[in-house]
Amino acid sequence: MPARPLSDETLHLIDAVRTALAHRSDVEERALFGTHAFFVDGKMCVAVKGEELLVRLPPERHGELQEMQNTRELSPGGGMKGYFWVEPNGFSTRAQWSFWIDEALAYNPHAKASLPKKKRDAAKARPATAKKVAATGTRATSATAKTAKPPAKKPAAKKHSIFEADD
Repeated sequence: MPARPLSDETLHLIDAVRTALAHRSDVEERALFGTHAFFVDGKMCVAVKGEELLVRLPPERHGELQEMQNTRELSPGGGMKGYFWVEPNGFSTRAQWSFWIDEALAYNPHAKASLPKKKRDAAKARPATAKKVAATGTRATSATAKTAKPPAKKPAAKKHSIFEADD
């Protein structure tokens, strides 16, 4: 069955997130559980579903964030601590928008990355003793290891159609 077309509001919100993350070179977009997700450095950071944002934040701040207006837990049973839906009223001003995007990006370097399914299955099949250690007692590094790139400068804030008011 073909995917249902996205509403104009959803497309505007996806474009706003794309604009907010445009200064980064490590962003990947893909579908994830019915959302349009933005992965930063291989980790889910922000997603859009309908007119709502799904943000990944520090699990240790879960209690504080769940008390905020216009937010709700992804999993009310507590199984997914640190993931929150933010309703449109929760990001209707530039200050609110910046808060959610900045918080998600600040947590991203500390977030645990999930392995892609193929790698996850391969890792489960491999015995724990398969890790190779060099004779010096340190793990050998791959020639293809990523080198850290400094983040590009953030462009000037762009007024976007998702904001009802600009402060």
